[in-house]
Amino acid sequence: MNAIFNLLNEYVLAPIFRGVMFISGNNFAIAIFIFTLVINLLLIPLTIKSQKSSVQQTKIKPKLDELKKKYGDDKQKYSAAMQELYQKENVSMAGGCLPMILRLVILMSIYYLVLSPVSYLTTVDAKQIDVATKAVVVEADIKSSRSEELALITNITHDKLSLEGKKEAEIKAINEIKTEIEKIDFDFFGIDLTETPKFQFNLSAVHVNWIIPFLSFAAAMISSLISMRMQKSINPDAPNMKGMMLTMPLISLIIAFSAPCGLGYYWACSSIISGGLQAGVQYFYGPYRMIAKERAKSFVKTSQLEQKTIDSTNSSVE
Repeated sequence: MNAIFNLLNEYVLAPIFRGVMFISGNNFAIAIFIFTLVINLLLIPLTIKSQKSSVQQTKIKPKLDELKKKYGDDKQKYSAAMQELYQKENVSMAGGCLPMILRLVILMSIYYLVLSPVSYLTTVDAKQIDVATKAVVVEADIKSSRSEELALITNITHDKLSLEGKKEAEIKAINEIKTEIEKIDFDFFGIDLTETPKFQFNLSAVHVNWIIPFLSFAAAMISSLISMRMQKSINPDAPNMKGMMLTMPLISLIIAFSAPCGLGYYWACSSIISGGLQAGVQYFYGPYRMIAKERAKSFVKTSQLEQKTIDSTNSSVE
């Protein structure tokens, strides 16, 4: 799966990100926000397609309920009747899933892209990155290579590493990375997006970079609230998802305290932007609005046919 993400990043997403970096003056925070906005705007057709599929599901729900009453516990007959209904109503059972899967793949690719600025935003060779990482991994307690590039950047740019005792190839690789990443501004209102927040139950240990995990949590909460309310308006009979609404932001908060600030910041941007766009799509392509439009079109079509019939009858009489 990582191979798919790497290919998607290398040939599609990374070139877009580099273009956005150029426009933003190589400011990492601004670039992430603009890039996230651009990608979500490009994904709107998929969101609309998924929304339309949800509307179709809502539209045929009364008929599905009738089939459930008719066939009771006979799952085989109910399944056959349901498939027949889907075909008759021209509703795709996978219509809403495929856009969501493609969207998820793209968002996961962005996850790796944000965590790997050296690999995707600089000209440093992958072998040089591996050499530098192996030279730093023990001293800086970094787990692996590309998934921890932001932590690698922190240790190199903040001079937390000693080059004493390092091999010539390792020093060369570290200096090459340092030269390239010095061109990028990782500052976000005084917060270094390459640093990892460290939570402690000690007020004296509070750090300004704690803002990022809590920002990520707040953005996820707002996005969940919007999503839950819009979903309730689409399907009033939907089960209560208050537990899930709190669970996902909490997971975001916990992970953001164990990952570089750049990732938490990206999650916050993604939650705010995708949540806002999703709310817009659900408003303009909501089930009641869509069904009302279909009924209006059907009424106009019926009226036109009736008028043609009347005109035809009058002509024959004359």
